[in-house]
Amino acid sequence: MNRTMTSDRNASQLVVIDVQEKLCGVMPPAELASTLKNCGILLQAARLLEIPALLTEQYPKGLGPTHAELEPFLENIPRVEKTCFSCCDEAAFRNKLSGDRPQVILTGMESHICVLQTALQLQALGKQVFVVEDAVLSRNPAHKANALARLRQVGVIVSNTESVVFEWLKVAEGDAFKQISRLIR
Repeated sequence: MNRTMTSDRNASQLVVIDVQEKLCGVMPPAELASTLKNCGILLQAARLLEIPALLTEQYPKGLGPTHAELEPFLENIPRVEKTCFSCCDEAAFRNKLSGDRPQVILTGMESHICVLQTALQLQALGKQVFVVEDAVLSRNPAHKANALARLRQVGVIVSNTESVVFEWLKVAEGDAFKQISRLIR
């Protein structure tokens, strides 16, 4: 596979991992607000650019549904319930993951558990993995920093929301550019 260091809208798929009510309740408030905003931007950009997205929920009976702030952006997005930490250990996730899109853009919680394990397994499965640094979160900032350092060491691309959406756009023109530009202001 030809690997590039930038995300490509025709090769990408977006995965939002476990951004659930009860889990959000134990996150640092300022970082949570930023993470929710950036996950929302990525979901809206993916919809505008027709990039497939997938949502996971870790044991929703215990951790609750996906945070209400993201619900407006989740129409027609497949959801996978799981109890495994790595999304890849859940057959429904692997079945819903797009086989013809080699890049997986990861967001969600927690950086050092589900995001980390999923990223490592996706990479082992041959996917090119991007973790969006300002759209992932852990209860403890040191755990997030450690997870991102580990991911960088093994070649996972750590990026940010604006870089991803502008890499998807490629050019500063058209209706999608105007709409996405408004989202990030």
